[in-house]
Amino acid sequence: MRDFSEVLRELRAEKKVSQKALGEVLGVSDRNIRFYETGEHRPYFEGLLIPADYFQVSLDYLVGRSEERKSQP
Repeated sequence: MRDFSEVLRELRAEKKVSQKALGEVLGVSDRNIRFYETGEHRPYFEGLLIPADYFQVSLDYLVGRSEERKSQP
């Protein structure tokens, strides 16, 4: 299973966006993006995972991005 740092690097490469540009979009420094991509730091998403797991819904549903309660396989 891939981890967040790998997925983030891959997605950023696909979009051809720099760490600095991504940091500006996400409201963090390019240094934070570098830390995310190396796995040294992670954004705080555990706070979303716990209620999503408890209610057995996707993160997208939990944050209002989807009407689908479960993520599609």
